[in-house]
Amino acid sequence: MKLPARSRGLLAMAAGVLAVHLLLLQARPGPAPVQPAFAQVLLTRTIAVEPLTPAIPLAADAMSRPRPPPPVRRAVVAPASSEQAVAIAVSHSAPPANVSAAPTPDLLAQAAPSTAQHAVVPAAFDVPGPVRLHYRVTARTRIGTLEGASQLHWRHDGSEYEARLELSAPLLPTRTQHSAGRITAEGLAPLRFSDKARSEEAAHFDRDRGRVSFSSNRPDVPLLPGAQDRLSVLLQLSAMAAGEPALLRLGATVGIQTAGTRDAEVWVFAVEAEEQLQLPGGAIATLKLTRQPRKEYDQKVELWLAPGMAYVPVRLRLTQANGDWVDQQWSSTDKG
Repeated sequence: MKLPARSRGLLAMAAGVLAVHLLLLQARPGPAPVQPAFAQVLLTRTIAVEPLTPAIPLAADAMSRPRPPPPVRRAVVAPASSEQAVAIAVSHSAPPANVSAAPTPDLLAQAAPSTAQHAVVPAAFDVPGPVRLHYRVTARTRIGTLEGASQLHWRHDGSEYEARLELSAPLLPTRTQHSAGRITAEGLAPLRFSDKARSEEAAHFDRDRGRVSFSSNRPDVPLLPGAQDRLSVLLQLSAMAAGEPALLRLGATVGIQTAGTRDAEVWVFAVEAEEQLQLPGGAIATLKLTRQPRKEYDQKVELWLAPGMAYVPVRLRLTQANGDWVDQQWSSTDKG
């Protein structure tokens, strides 16, 4: 039976939004090819750095009981400008003696020569205070351009953190990514990462066994120093840039083992440019980092951090291998 034109139009719109929903954040990749050995190593680049004063920090869900203070804590006065204020900062200096400060020689030996040169754990982190960032979302698919909205809610108590990214689009339920863990001398240390639309998948960071496990029953992978998930990695980069700005100077590269809900591999970011962006929330100076695709079906990740907002992410653009893309641009900020 031939459908009326109006019904065909609604079906086309629903199919387009579903395509965008699947595209956003690449939460559920297709069958994962065998990963090369170097995809299990925390990577960054060693850069000569003069003594620096750490900069600023971020946040998570309200903690039900008091926690001991982090190794080093200090208050930071946020910029006085209207929507660019981040309230309280937590700073961490170099790791204590009982904390691993870099991947072991055995782990580095597994890395490919082209990536092993990046390996180092920064000496300082600054994690911005509690903040809620709102974004305008634009997506381009084979059937056209669609729009939506998202928000990143980040909070912490100095010892534990929680981050939640919620994205909404017409005709579909809210999609949520959630990361929770601790704040340590190596920055953020996720314990659980989940991705939920109609159903939820999760990754668990078992630090006692040194493994990352997946609810999808994919094989466990080794957990490396500084490992992050696909949400916390954005905030870890913010903390690194704020705590040790010279580490992310132009031309530098930084690599971090990054877990989704089905795999974990090293994401290498290159610091490409300082850009002045005109975003829905206003004009703002940014530092652009890019993660290039490394294999078939890989996703290109472009990230813009705002020094004037404690280096929080103010733009995130994800491009698929087929050319489809999703662009989240900062529109407003709420404290806490």
